[in-house]
Amino acid sequence: MKAISYNRYGGPDVLGYGEVRDPKVGPDSVLVKVRAAAVNPVDWKAREGYLEPILDAVFPVIPGWDVSGVVVQPGAAVAEYAVGDEVVGYVREDFLSRGTFAEYVAAPVRTLARKPRNLTWEQAAGLPLVGLTAYQVLTKALLVRRGETVLVHAAAGGVGSIAVQLARHVGARVIGTASEANHDFVRSLGGEPVTYGDGLAERVRGLAPEGVDAVFDTVGGGALKVSAQLLAPEGRLVSIADGDVVGYGGRYHFVRPDSEDLTRLGELAEQGVVSVHVSETFPLERAADAHRRSQEGRTRGKIVVTVDWDDEGEQEGEQEGEQV
Repeated sequence: MKAISYNRYGGPDVLGYGEVRDPKVGPDSVLVKVRAAAVNPVDWKAREGYLEPILDAVFPVIPGWDVSGVVVQPGAAVAEYAVGDEVVGYVREDFLSRGTFAEYVAAPVRTLARKPRNLTWEQAAGLPLVGLTAYQVLTKALLVRRGETVLVHAAAGGVGSIAVQLARHVGARVIGTASEANHDFVRSLGGEPVTYGDGLAERVRGLAPEGVDAVFDTVGGGALKVSAQLLAPEGRLVSIADGDVVGYGGRYHFVRPDSEDLTRLGELAEQGVVSVHVSETFPLERAADAHRRSQEGRTRGKIVVTVDWDDEGEQEGEQEGEQV
């Protein structure tokens, strides 16, 4: 099959497009014909070796953890999915090797849920990692409740934009940091935008004089330090970007695959509660350009890589997949 892969850590130039071996389908997995795969900052961080302390790399590594696609072969122990089912997944394993930037991926069923019917392939691929991150932080770590005030950093980004929508859904007031160019976008999600950078504390205090009940940090560094100063008494602080949050009395969170949580997110998407903004798409062979764009750090919503299938190629691909 065709895929993007890299044989050593490095910049976007280490990414190559070409033939790799077909994935094997274990008993608890399904073979998914990939329609789209989203780009996340963790992808280029993994590619550059920043995840080496926690995840072994088995080269060649196919990047990508997010996917939307069609089941073409269930594993021997799989009763949840059948050939033709449309699925989404946060297909993360505890090592780097078998990612989603490929024509096919063997995905454990614990990482999958059914694709929301109202989302495009590109939108659906952009939901799993950011959606699970936002959902798990808000409902299991911060325990956000109706009537509370939540500060969300990088509110126009992938995780932040979903977090704003979910927090508003539970009845919280949301203040979101964003560049001025993204203020209208944050407002459209239901948030109250503030410009990040110098003077952030004063701007947030102007909106919430008594402090905020919860902070969802997706940036780290200086933003994290300011966040700790903005908490109301008994306020909660969670970061997905900076382990130093523990020193400020908060918690660090790393998203985990969860089929039930992903199913709930799909339901919320179908109800119109959660939308996924796709800012740009790239064909699979241009994944290096997609990584470069992600590293610029100015993306509104999601960047997505797509896999095109013409009728003839699709039939051939399904036949190959069925033989795996």
